[in-house]
Amino acid sequence: MDSTAVRKERLERLLGLAQAYRGWSRKKLSKALGRAPTKIVPGSGVPKLDLVVELADALDWPVSEVVAAIWEDDLAAPDTGETRDFESLDDAARRAHRSGEYRQMIHLARQAFAEATTPDQRARACNREAGGWDGLGRYTNVLQAVRRGTQDPGVAPDLRRMLQVNLANAYYTLWELVESESISQQLIHHYDAHAPGTARDRKTQAFAHYVSGHTYRRLISIEPKRSRELAGLARHHLKLACDLYGGLSAELDDESLEGIANTCSGGIVEAEVELGRRDAADALDHLSKGLDDVPGPADALVGDCLESYGWRCIFACNIALRHVSDEHDLQQYLAVFSNKAQEIADRIDNWTIRSRRLQLCLLGPPARRGVVDGSQRSRSRLKPGLILLEALRAIRPETDHGASRPASGVSSWSITSGGNRAATSTGWPAEKEGQQSPIL
Repeated sequence: MDSTAVRKERLERLLGLAQAYRGWSRKKLSKALGRAPTKIVPGSGVPKLDLVVELADALDWPVSEVVAAIWEDDLAAPDTGETRDFESLDDAARRAHRSGEYRQMIHLARQAFAEATTPDQRARACNREAGGWDGLGRYTNVLQAVRRGTQDPGVAPDLRRMLQVNLANAYYTLWELVESESISQQLIHHYDAHAPGTARDRKTQAFAHYVSGHTYRRLISIEPKRSRELAGLARHHLKLACDLYGGLSAELDDESLEGIANTCSGGIVEAEVELGRRDAADALDHLSKGLDDVPGPADALVGDCLESYGWRCIFACNIALRHVSDEHDLQQYLAVFSNKAQEIADRIDNWTIRSRRLQLCLLGPPARRGVVDGSQRSRSRLKPGLILLEALRAIRPETDHGASRPASGVSSWSITSGGNRAATSTGWPAEKEGQQSPIL
């Protein structure tokens, strides 16, 4: 299929999605777009700017996402002369996910989408692609892939619920917490009334509790007056998710599910400190000892199992920023956990763990006076050179073939946190952070 035909097909799919989302007829949609019903899609496949803007408004999407959905690289991989059917491609994408080969997973999922012949197959391919983007921490792309999967009305109910929980997770990762709470709770209520009967539904149920629990965990920072209530809700749902994923991992012999359970257990520790059930120092010691389970780069720990420890490092930083008052101890905790998070992010090529760790390095201890867990964008006025240095490291981590790292004993945490203290001493405001295939 040539590029013009591909763009026209994508535009038609977006129009169909807009109709379904708004409950409009084609005639009503064409009126909203300012076009005759038969002239919405141009022969060139290249819509004018006003059409793109109006379509974005009809979908409630940013204009950039509509542009990306129309002009992104072809979902089908280049023709290699090899013929593979949908099921073999889907199975290969599943294996790539388990081994943490997320870029390969995306490539295979797009091939599978091109070979799909039914609504369910197209939805499964989109879900696989979303999982690959999630593993790389590219959550806007996750949202795009999931939306593409939900646009077909012929998708089976259990598969649609799976896409819905992934939509909730995409909203969670993008800090749209009202949406993530609403969708995940709706699914939880569904399974309270209708016990899951398939492995797919059982995974969806577990994931709904995962998303709900981590949503409440993040809300602790945004609504501090409700911190105990929210911490209790977070602990409740994360414990349910942990138990469900632990059982599924053993039953299905899927180590990636055990990795998700490990992420849940880290979130539980953070919630229990907030509830006063755990002492902060004991919790940080527990999370630090857990890092002993992370082997070196040559070992076999990959994918969700390895990623879970990156997020446990972030949870530890949240605890330290909220509950450790001694400046020296705080610096030590943040240095250990933020640098370990960076090491894990580099190994799995996860952009979001890098960016969370980057926020820690740039904003540091003064963030405890602001919002923890990244719920506000930074407005701190740090030295541009320090920002550039750490941004470059986060985007393109140094290797033996690139620039050398700081000398032994001088971490990038200590360099930037020192600069941050100087900057914030003038009274400038600073806020800080505090996420898996699925995620945080």
